[in-house]
Amino acid sequence: MPWLSTLMGVSVLGALGVTLVRNDKLAKQFTLVVSLIVLALTVAMAVQFSPNGDKFQFAETYDWIPAFGVHYGVAVDGIALVLILLSVILVPIVVLASWHDAEAGKRSVRTYFSLLLVLEAMMIGVFAATDVFLFYVFFEAMLIPMYFMIGSYGGAQRSYAAVKFLLYSLFGGLLMLVAVIALYSIAGKGTFMFSDLVGTIQDVTTQKWLFLGFFIAFAIKAPLWPFHTWLPDAAAQAPAGAAVLLVGVLDKVGTYGMLRFCLELFPDAAKFFTPLVITLSVIGIVYGAIVAIGQTDMKRLIAYTSVSHFGFIAMGVFAMTTSAGSGATLYMVNHGFSTGALFLIAGFLIYRRGSHFIADYGGVQKVAPILAGTFLVAGLSSLSLPGLSTFVSEFMVLTGTYQRYVVPAVIATVGVILAAIYILWMYQRTMNGPTAESVKSLPDLNAREKWVVAPLVALLLVFGLYPKPLLDVINPAVKDTLSSVSVTDPKPAVPVAQEGQ
Repeated sequence: MPWLSTLMGVSVLGALGVTLVRNDKLAKQFTLVVSLIVLALTVAMAVQFSPNGDKFQFAETYDWIPAFGVHYGVAVDGIALVLILLSVILVPIVVLASWHDAEAGKRSVRTYFSLLLVLEAMMIGVFAATDVFLFYVFFEAMLIPMYFMIGSYGGAQRSYAAVKFLLYSLFGGLLMLVAVIALYSIAGKGTFMFSDLVGTIQDVTTQKWLFLGFFIAFAIKAPLWPFHTWLPDAAAQAPAGAAVLLVGVLDKVGTYGMLRFCLELFPDAAKFFTPLVITLSVIGIVYGAIVAIGQTDMKRLIAYTSVSHFGFIAMGVFAMTTSAGSGATLYMVNHGFSTGALFLIAGFLIYRRGSHFIADYGGVQKVAPILAGTFLVAGLSSLSLPGLSTFVSEFMVLTGTYQRYVVPAVIATVGVILAAIYILWMYQRTMNGPTAESVKSLPDLNAREKWVVAPLVALLLVFGLYPKPLLDVINPAVKDTLSSVSVTDPKPAVPVAQEGQ
């Protein structure tokens, strides 16, 4: 069965079906059903995945533009599979959370939910693409639905935020397009298939230039400091559901691209630029956390926490150890759930009170204890509290990085301390203290909103206590990636005693 094409096809057909529905309520229900079907199909596919089997599974390859060696090639390894699962889990949650988002602005409900399903197809495609040109097409096509979701359904400064998001992304995409064409020409293989291009560029200088073309595009998408400035504006102005997909999934394309393309296509260049990338990552970890502490806008604060978190992920990728690489991949998944929960609950607060500003809240836990409690769990996950999912991934990144780069790993731990400050301070100002007059009549989570938050809280707890199912899928793929870069894990500083000694 062509699993991956089926997933994308169901999403696209669902988007077309939504546009044909004349009743807004029915359109929302139809979108939710389609997203749940895609989730069920993805789970059925994932069950058949063999972590120790072929590197890429469920492969489909068809000629697309034969004259230029362009193929419709899709497949997944363990890394791509968990990110696709992240995407399809978040979409129905976002659909349910966004039930009244389009109505609030008196804009087209059908268009909004149709864009959500189109975006889902693009997210699946970009992680599944095994043809570099096809990956580029999905990489750029994702911008279109997100641009309209921000620009048409966002906050008061939505036009500015949407254009800034688009310009930054297009600039990065242009650099990558030049690098993709140069890679095709220099490799001389007459194809864009990823597996055929690995190992074809031997000249180190050429690798360095091509690496920069790909890396800058991915650093903007992630975003990695100092390419991050578009994110706070876009996340703050986007509807809460769109912000979840933007930060939870679309930005992961950047860090996924670093791991998939930068390391495997340009291994020597990746090793050369590793000190620079590690430095940028550590700066991003500390900078994002410090700036988050000073934010007065709730959504901008959450956006800056993501700048810090993406620093951890990029550091894990370029530490080039199995522990750090697996931790970085797991971090991509866990960050999607924890930050998704934060954005959605913040969106529920803002929808009730009508304000983004932290100072307009206070004492919410007395009038809305369930909302406050789930916000606390999501916040504690964001600061990597032991027992919650992000702790496992952050610990793996730090310990894996420490094996090769002691000083950056030690400095990065400052981000853990700062995370406790910005999360707990935000919680204290919004949920604790005297109940503000403006929130005394604020309702607690309703049944629909509980269905939105409950799966995310459950996932944060389950993968915090038992991450093995994800790591069993991720570890072989990361080891295979690092073997293609010809790096091995450093030996322990103290030799392990042999049995009998």
